Amino acid sequence: MTDVIRNPILPGFHPDPSILRVDEDYYVATSTFEWCPGVRLHHSRDLRHWRPIGGALDDVRLLDLTGVPDSGGVWAPDLTYANGRFHLVFSVLDNYAYGYKDCANYLTTAESIDGPWTDPVRLPGRGFDAALFHEDDGSTWLLNMITGFQGIEIQRLDDGKAVGDPVLLLESSPAGVTEGPHLYKRDGWYYLLCAEGGTGFNHGAIVARSRNLLGPYELDPNGPLLTTRDKLDLPLQKAGHGSLVETPAGEWFMTYLASRPYTEVEDGLPDDARGRDATGRCVLGRETALAAVSWIDGWPRIDGAAPALEVPAPHLPAHPWPEAPARDDFDAPVLDHRWATLRRHAGPDWLSLTDRPSHLRVLGGQSPHGKRTPSLLAQRVTAKRGVFEAGVEFDPRTADQWAGITAYYNAFNWHSLHIGLDQGRRALTLETSDRGRRTATPIAAVGPRLDLRIVFDGPVLRFAYRDGGAWKPAAAQADATILADEHATWIDPGLVHAFGFTGAFVGLWVQDRAAEGGFADFDYAAYTIG
Repeated sequence: MTDVIRNPILPGFHPDPSILRVDEDYYVATSTFEWCPGVRLHHSRDLRHWRPIGGALDDVRLLDLTGVPDSGGVWAPDLTYANGRFHLVFSVLDNYAYGYKDCANYLTTAESIDGPWTDPVRLPGRGFDAALFHEDDGSTWLLNMITGFQGIEIQRLDDGKAVGDPVLLLESSPAGVTEGPHLYKRDGWYYLLCAEGGTGFNHGAIVARSRNLLGPYELDPNGPLLTTRDKLDLPLQKAGHGSLVETPAGEWFMTYLASRPYTEVEDGLPDDARGRDATGRCVLGRETALAAVSWIDGWPRIDGAAPALEVPAPHLPAHPWPEAPARDDFDAPVLDHRWATLRRHAGPDWLSLTDRPSHLRVLGGQSPHGKRTPSLLAQRVTAKRGVFEAGVEFDPRTADQWAGITAYYNAFNWHSLHIGLDQGRRALTLETSDRGRRTATPIAAVGPRLDLRIVFDGPVLRFAYRDGGAWKPAAAQADATILADEHATWIDPGLVHAFGFTGAFVGLWVQDRAAEGGFADFDYAAYTIG
């Protein structure tokens, strides 16, 4: 069918979508957590075809992620447009350990979505998921989740500074964990859209309304606008945390986050994964989906209050973008928008596209748990089945140096196929970290130039390599489901080891833990799905 939009519209790790229309253009901003550049942006003109346009926070002047924990960093951006400028509000979470959350909210603006963005201004507020509301009279208001999920408050801003005291708009909703507020005005009503229930399988979105900006607000008596907490058989789960947009023709849509779990047991799990609950794990993370919204009795409604794989397309002219090639030969002068870097921005201090033409040179960085200068360049996994491969040339000088490819979730959970030294000789190794427990499997003695491959086959990963000939298997298959949100979320009673708010990546990883100048040259990288 050509008159439907297929969900998710942004597959792979693209959570907390904030959608905005400016004239004929639609933009979506999503959370990036510990990955750079901060706040990933996509552009569309028909709500069907989307193209990445990079990250708004693309240098240390705008965002410094040094030291943030896994699934810390940039949370829940809000993108609005007023007075000829884009306004981007984002939270930066520096810590969530031992019951504390050290979080700050910031505002940056730009005349163009492509920037330049102004120096971020620290906003008031005692929580995260902050957002702006621009009133008809020209005033600007800040919405904020109160620390501890105690409700949603609003406060007037003047040049980013608080005016007066905050006002409580909504106490905790029926499902609790009320967060992610966005405010809209329609036909004399103010509509407060919030997430609730936490960002797992109990997630949802609710709406409250008031005739007055400062309330009181009443919840929709029909219940949640969207949730899957009572619909666990649907292919899209965890639906919630959304934002609304209206087309020029008066059609309304909501972007929201959802996940695609492994909902069926598939053959081929490795022996050490049998007996685990591999079903229900969301390796692809929280993705962005779209829902059609109708207005019934003065309330926004989604059919069945449930996500759907297909939704009716709006009455907009089709506007496809040129299809991005699956293979990157590193011939461009700058990195392609597909790439993200871990905790530090891409820069000439560790990445070069010019030192060796048609190659990406990566200077080695810290260990997997180093939070200052890791050297990991990766892209999102967007389907349950696909292949990632890369060509690498590397000549390690010490045991602290290795380079290769990775299937990565966070510092505790990853697989790596890499070249290093084994008793002074170049060797290929497959290494896995499962909640920090590392196992290494020697593969073969190798030369300095190899092609490396990772195959995603549902819950199974397979690895291979070649040195100019045919592909050779690299050890046994591995468990893809350790790269899932549910497995990465590691909480003991009273102690959070790690949250799992991101998703699986595939990428290029170079380590030089003693910082002795070790580097690797990659001459291509390709990710194909299906």
